[in-house]
Amino acid sequence: MTSYVTVARPATAEVEDRGSRFLCTLRRVDDEDQARALVAGLRRAHPDARHHCSALVLGPDGALQRSSDDGEPAGTAGAPMLDVLRGAGVSDVAAVVSRWFGGTLLGAGGLVRAYGDAVRGALVEAGTVRRSLLTELALELDHADAGRVEGELRARGVTVLDVAHDTRVRLLLAAASEEVDRVVDVVAAATAGRSRPVPVGERWVDGPPR
Repeated sequence: MTSYVTVARPATAEVEDRGSRFLCTLRRVDDEDQARALVAGLRRAHPDARHHCSALVLGPDGALQRSSDDGEPAGTAGAPMLDVLRGAGVSDVAAVVSRWFGGTLLGAGGLVRAYGDAVRGALVEAGTVRRSLLTELALELDHADAGRVEGELRARGVTVLDVAHDTRVRLLLAAASEEVDRVVDVVAAATAGRSRPVPVGERWVDGPPR
């Protein structure tokens, strides 16, 4: 996997049905520990809520998936929440729906709709972003040339992750694997062949929010 979709920003959304409130908190998470911490924090923040149901999808391929009904009838909360996350195609995300009981039983169908709708609403608020696995390239330049070369690279669509100034200027560039040769050619043109970027690693980089 060289790219996947996750949420662009934290979000919340609320659904009400016959007096019951369903508050979804949606967050990007790196691992299960962060997801568990989110649930624990919401339990502390909303101790009067009867349930804190959760669902998560982790990994570039979305292979790790978990859900919890937290005392609701089996299959009426965590599973429909997870279905919404899967349907949206997002990963590295946790959804927690805190429920305040309104005194009227909603039945299995009502619970499935409410928990699913709360997550759908939060996803709309969060938006999405595509993360791509990019090759990092280090480029060292003389101070006299650095500003001009950096400007030319950015103008040609090259991603500049960082600029460090020392005895020389070090640019940290990023490119998809299929774009590395093009970046090398752009650098060669901008420096008249005097400099060449060197691969130094890989990292996941967020694209623009959608």
